[in-house]
Amino acid sequence: MMHDYQVKISVSTIYAILGEKYQLRAKCKRNQARGPVPTAEAPRQVIQNDTVDFGELFAYTAIDIFGRDAQVIIGTGLEGKDGAAALKEQMKYFGFTDLLQRDGGSEFEKQWEQQARRYSNRIRTARPYRKNEQAFIESFNRTLRKECLGWRNYRRKELKAVQQKVNEFLKFYNHTRPHLSLNLMSPKQYLSHLRS
Repeated sequence: MMHDYQVKISVSTIYAILGEKYQLRAKCKRNQARGPVPTAEAPRQVIQNDTVDFGELFAYTAIDIFGRDAQVIIGTGLEGKDGAAALKEQMKYFGFTDLLQRDGGSEFEKQWEQQARRYSNRIRTARPYRKNEQAFIESFNRTLRKECLGWRNYRRKELKAVQQKVNEFLKFYNHTRPHLSLNLMSPKQYLSHLRS
């Protein structure tokens, strides 16, 4: 504008003019209010969600941060509809929760969020590059790789076999495997111990 018309326009004025005709979005959502890192004092207060990439398959993981019991659904896509379908299956196990926490991945966007509102009072997005905000699920994801699926990639045709292997691992993880943080009890033993 200065070169052609000798008129100086500020960047904020340009954005204001463009904003009248177009919906402008920031590339990243900086300084988004997220609240404090959640803690849990009872079962089903906070459930963390994440995904693990296994090539053509993706593990949708969820863990209750109080009792450490987990659920995994293997899927073939990484979109909101895939995340919503996985969440629906996971919540058959967990029931209703006070807070569902996710990261900022595409699989946790609009359709996942619509599904999540049926199963929780609140939804929280963990801050990027802050692993301590998703510490429980990141630890479980590492355990899933080390003790169950390893670091290899799987093909779509292996979906049923991989889900079966994960189901067997979850039975062991939730009912038998001792956890240091739970006084060497399994999640199910710990939760039943609290009830008695």
